[in-house]
Amino acid sequence: MRYDRCEEKSGGMQMLSKVLSLGLSGVNGYEVQTECYIGTGLPAFDLVGLPDASVKEARERVRAAIKNCGFRFPVSRIIVNLAPAGTKKSGTLYDLPILLSILAASEQVKLPKKRCAFLGELSLEGALRAVPGVLPMALAAKRLGYEELYVPEDNAREATLAGGLAVYGVKDIRQLTAHLTGQTPIDPAPIWQPEHKTQQLLDFKDVKGQENAKRALEIAAAGGHNILLVGPPGSGKSMLSKRLPSILPDMTRQEQLDVTQIYSVMGLLRPDHPLIESRPFRSPHHTVSAAALAGGGANVRPGEISLAHKGVLFLDELPEFRRDAIESMRQPLEDGQVTISRVQGSQTFPCEFMLVCAMNPCPCGWYGDPSGRCTCSQAAVDRYLSRISGPMLDRVDMIVEVSSVKFDELRSRSEAEPSSAIKARVDAARSIQNTRYSGTSTRCNAYMQPAQLRTFCQLDEDCTALMKQAFDALGMTARSYDRVLKVARTIADLAGSDQIRPEHIAEAVQYRSFQLGGENAR
Repeated sequence: MRYDRCEEKSGGMQMLSKVLSLGLSGVNGYEVQTECYIGTGLPAFDLVGLPDASVKEARERVRAAIKNCGFRFPVSRIIVNLAPAGTKKSGTLYDLPILLSILAASEQVKLPKKRCAFLGELSLEGALRAVPGVLPMALAAKRLGYEELYVPEDNAREATLAGGLAVYGVKDIRQLTAHLTGQTPIDPAPIWQPEHKTQQLLDFKDVKGQENAKRALEIAAAGGHNILLVGPPGSGKSMLSKRLPSILPDMTRQEQLDVTQIYSVMGLLRPDHPLIESRPFRSPHHTVSAAALAGGGANVRPGEISLAHKGVLFLDELPEFRRDAIESMRQPLEDGQVTISRVQGSQTFPCEFMLVCAMNPCPCGWYGDPSGRCTCSQAAVDRYLSRISGPMLDRVDMIVEVSSVKFDELRSRSEAEPSSAIKARVDAARSIQNTRYSGTSTRCNAYMQPAQLRTFCQLDEDCTALMKQAFDALGMTARSYDRVLKVARTIADLAGSDQIRPEHIAEAVQYRSFQLGGENAR
């Protein structure tokens, strides 16, 4: 923080001040310096530094707040610069630093000498309203060596998650100025700690039958693999998918912060509970656009794939989604991040997620069912399945057939295996992977790099022969070959085996052998 004042040679007075604030670029915070100049000339109030419409509107909010809080609005030439001037500014978070810079330049408020930052939206009467993206900005403040951070009262809990700096939750301008003058100091907000409450997740014990699908989902959860469930209506595809979060490993503190930053930018956090503790489960409607799914917009924002970061993206009725929306996920599935490019620049958002899809085998949903209820022609089936491209299917690790549940299974009184038992096996497999990939950026088998694949997925002669047979019979690509190896590695981890064995290869190949639409599928 710095406050300067200097005399003009003409005998008039020019006054300068600088207030530190923060801004957002994607999901990352950066330093913004709010510089105010008050000099002679016709009364005017100009904002420079590439402000958008929401920032320019701050002039009227600041003017009204200054007057309504009992301060004097300078009748002079006022120029406020938001530096770096070459970066576009958006949002209402600059209201507070703009107001303070004017009050400091006009000598109505003395700013602290400590390195501190201010941000918040103003009401016309001087109250502070919450703004989105406070957590990534607080983390940036910590990284930049700030000592204090002043935010709206409703944002204080969220800001304390960054740690390493004093956070002050401010109710209004009068409270803030009383604190800055030493009249009524504000106590720093305590670091927010979540209450230890177990979130009630949907449990696999409610699912009757479908043991093969449960096994496939267990493997997918253990290795972070993408999976496609194919079956007739009412077979339980959605029911199974919605219970997947109950068997996924618990999030680490860093994963919680990574996910919370994205939700903070989107304004989706609760003021009373600002931390995302459970893995996200996103299920967008099939009418979602490519921009809403992958991210985009005039002011580039994260999409559904980023909101599913470290969690699950569930696409129900996959062929009903727009082709361009589905194809927009191809590269993010490989890279774990998505880059949105626009004329003004580009933004990169994280998107490491498990893709879980469900679909019917044909328009009516009964293709291949033993009951013979399907009324679709082969041409109609082919058209339906052609909505999903081969390259997209190639990025799915496992394709699983989900058959209709039999009457005896529905009426059975025996309780199915609970999620807690499945999760214990998944956690054990993930623990093996954490040890295996210690010191690398790889977090699970699905994200193995080529060098790691060669090291940890070595095959003996029997496994090699089996893989060659499957490769030729199924017409595998190099990508699908690698994905079979990754799934086999996960199956071996679940079995507690250091080496991949033929039975692990055989099961992994099984999840690639299901052909959509039979022999005539495209």
